[in-house]
Amino acid sequence: MRNYGTALSLAAMLAGCSGSGAVEPSVSLPVHAACFVTDSNTVRVQLEVADTAQERRKGLMGRESLAADAGMLFQYKKVRGPDYSFWMYQTLIPLDIAYLDEQGIIGNIRQMEPCESTNGARCPSYPAEIEFVSAVEMNMGFFEASGIGVGDRLKLGEINCSSD
Repeated sequence: MRNYGTALSLAAMLAGCSGSGAVEPSVSLPVHAACFVTDSNTVRVQLEVADTAQERRKGLMGRESLAADAGMLFQYKKVRGPDYSFWMYQTLIPLDIAYLDEQGIIGNIRQMEPCESTNGARCPSYPAEIEFVSAVEMNMGFFEASGIGVGDRLKLGEINCSSD
């Protein structure tokens, strides 16, 4: 019985800690050169790549800033439906998110405000509203300021951007 009580106490302590709103330290993700290609322009960016479930869950949580040309690419193995959404729980900076198809073509762009709630259930979600296989988060206003919109394309790798 004593072990059961100890385990119960430990579980209660851990549950208390998990509700603290603390963000795990950032794990260094691979960074790839990329570019958004429009009819009239090529906009170079540096994207951290989150391609595991754990990396995608963490996303840009806890970041206090993001360089003007930096963002995060979320990659999925299978197409996600229009109802699949992102949220801003524990995310401190306002972001734009572009949802992309398998060819890297932007199908939708949304703006997402930070959620100040310590309860993730109280944070709004931002559904893609289209099928997508990857998404890119950048500072809010990046896409509009850069002239990037629906129908434009993301290309990965410096070599794919150098000829444009």
